[in-house]
Amino acid sequence: MPVTIILDVLAWLVIQFAISKWVTLLPATWFNPTGWIYLSRGWEQGGKIYESLGVKRWKDRLPDAAPWFKGGFAKAELSSRTREYLERFAIETCRGELAHWLVIPAAPLFFLWNRSWVGSLMVAYAVLGNLPCIIVQRYNRIRLNRILPPK
Repeated sequence: MPVTIILDVLAWLVIQFAISKWVTLLPATWFNPTGWIYLSRGWEQGGKIYESLGVKRWKDRLPDAAPWFKGGFAKAELSSRTREYLERFAIETCRGELAHWLVIPAAPLFFLWNRSWVGSLMVAYAVLGNLPCIIVQRYNRIRLNRILPPK
């Protein structure tokens, strides 16, 4: 059992870091904050749905791993209000969201060497561990779109 726990921890680290690194290497032109995948949806109510989940209280407690990678973009705070910076920030929220979405489908791999109940816990971990990060990326992008100066 301790070997399996170590394997699970190492597997998650490899999966999360490999996906994050790969997404960091993708060209910025692949990410469109107003594209269908990243577009704000009506049910998000301009970010109010996330505020009802308390996102303002807990979003700053989540780690931002992007600065750990060469070329990564820190999203912990707004360091400029220029159009170029805000557009880049919005693109990076797309990049972060994609990375977290891509981690979730890896969870079923854990059924290969774990008991089924542990595999189920790994799926729950993948969803519950990545969903808050996805929420923050979407919430921040909605806020950025509000403050982006018109072209």
